[in-house]
Amino acid sequence: MAHVSQRTVFNGSALVRLLSRLADTGVREPTQATADRLSQWFGWTDAISLSAALDGVPAAVSSCLRASSASAEERECARAKSALAHAIAEDGPASATADFAPLRRRYLALQQAMEAGIGPLRGRLRAALAAKSPSLARLAAVDVVMEQVLAAREHSLLAGVPALLEKHFNRLSRDGAATAPEPSGEPQPVEWMHVFRKDMKSVLLAELDLRFQTIEGLLEALRMRQTRVP
Repeated sequence: MAHVSQRTVFNGSALVRLLSRLADTGVREPTQATADRLSQWFGWTDAISLSAALDGVPAAVSSCLRASSASAEERECARAKSALAHAIAEDGPASATADFAPLRRRYLALQQAMEAGIGPLRGRLRAALAAKSPSLARLAAVDVVMEQVLAAREHSLLAGVPALLEKHFNRLSRDGAATAPEPSGEPQPVEWMHVFRKDMKSVLLAELDLRFQTIEGLLEALRMRQTRVP
């Protein structure tokens, strides 16, 4: 399976397409525009917070990084993403048994690592933006509101990924043929397990790219501001 690293869009996430292919289901095109669907996730208090952010009241944005630059933040984000990708690339304990539980624990642990690593980066970028100009401070404030509104839904949706992978795991387990044990008597990983591990890594990398979209958007705003400064 090819490494999934291209940028994705809301309606055509690489993660969704990949999971759809593994589950052998089609991806239905949404009947509503993205803005219309997003509006259904906003309560009236969320709408008030968003309106305040757009009107230039970024009270919820910290501005502790006064001297932060786009290049410094970009290096930190690249370092964090590389570390997460490296953790995903590492193999867990080898197993020839059809037990998904250890793999589920590994997937959940890596999801928690993504959340723990990406959250502080998002805060740093907001602070860097807030220190640059009033317009970028408004953007940072809008991102605060968007995270508050979307974080729970994102967490709920991504929490369902291991269940989809478990179905793929069980299907491969049923269809795969176990290899004979080595003379030592130790069981060896079967071919279908290698296939599943590769698929699971591809899903994790696609999820990492999806989670980093907001980081990349904030970085892009910071880059654009820096290029305009003499």
